[in-house]
Amino acid sequence: MIKTVLFDLDGTIIDTNELIISSFIHVLNELGPGALSREEIIPHMGGTLEQQMQAFTGKPDVAEYVTGYRAYNSVHHDDMVKPFPGVMDVVKKLHEQGIRMGVVTTKIRPSTLRVLEQFDLLKYMETIVTVSDVTHPKPHPEPVLTAVEQLQVNPSETLMVGDSPVDIQSAKAAGVKAAGVAWSLKGEAKLREYGPDYILHDMHDILTLTKKE
Repeated sequence: MIKTVLFDLDGTIIDTNELIISSFIHVLNELGPGALSREEIIPHMGGTLEQQMQAFTGKPDVAEYVTGYRAYNSVHHDDMVKPFPGVMDVVKKLHEQGIRMGVVTTKIRPSTLRVLEQFDLLKYMETIVTVSDVTHPKPHPEPVLTAVEQLQVNPSETLMVGDSPVDIQSAKAAGVKAAGVAWSLKGEAKLREYGPDYILHDMHDILTLTKKE
């Protein structure tokens, strides 16, 4: 029985994919080494912004890149993001079922709150764990464990939903169930390599998992 659902944000419940990719392309083109292709960017999505920038630039100090990325991202944010199909309906129904919910993300807290407020999802989330709130981000178990501890819920009755291998790894390391979303840019086959308990092909699949017998 699933009584608690934790959601990753980008690429899972909020479609920020094109915003993220265009932000990387912009800053890498502006500061060097030149814009990368979508195919080069996508495999690194899901980690922290600093980790991704280090992978793309080969530089240990990426503060200038992070600043440039966030400036571009902020300007274009509201026009380029939207919930994935079914998200608004499913979150509302989960709330009505009495399912407890939270967000566990590698985004920083300000941008996390911004997008949740934009789509009126903040009121449903009882805990929000961002990269700003942990020492060790996903795939480490700390972010998921932090959410579980804040909610005081049973890990065996908790589901972590994400679009990236790091979401699945973090969930499994924390002892909660893991669900990958088939709409991940990384593809269903890649997520299956990490052994998720479930693959969601539609947001409404969560309602089946949380349905009381």
